[in-house]
Amino acid sequence: MSQLEIIIGSQMGGTEYVAEQLSDLMEDQGISCTLHEQPDLKDMKMEAAWLICTSTHGAGDYPDNLQPFVEDLNALTNLDNIRFAIIGIGDSSYDTYNYAAKNIEQLLLSKQAQPLLPRLEIDVLGEDLPEDTVERWLPELLKHL
Repeated sequence: MSQLEIIIGSQMGGTEYVAEQLSDLMEDQGISCTLHEQPDLKDMKMEAAWLICTSTHGAGDYPDNLQPFVEDLNALTNLDNIRFAIIGIGDSSYDTYNYAAKNIEQLLLSKQAQPLLPRLEIDVLGEDLPEDTVERWLPELLKHL
């Protein structure tokens, strides 16, 4: 059975819904998931794949609950044992659309972490619910786990 660490960055709570739905869908596929609503690096299974679901707050900032986790990642020099995927949820009417997702991806890449697939960006102004977009994207993620 595969394992997935789902790391949530959410200021207002909307991203949590997407992460929880993903966790349920993954569990249905036989993948064990751990949701991290207050992510702490010392709680992460480094041998598991990581899925980071994050919104962007303010002027392109990380949500408050994700900031300590990012600070801990910044202190590390090498994450080449980490495989990851990222979902950014944002509002494309802002100049800083999905900056948190883009920035954490660049941070992980700079530490030699390995992306499983390209970053998924969800625009809350789109016609589809974020949960529906993620459900359609899930088979692509499953191929890489």
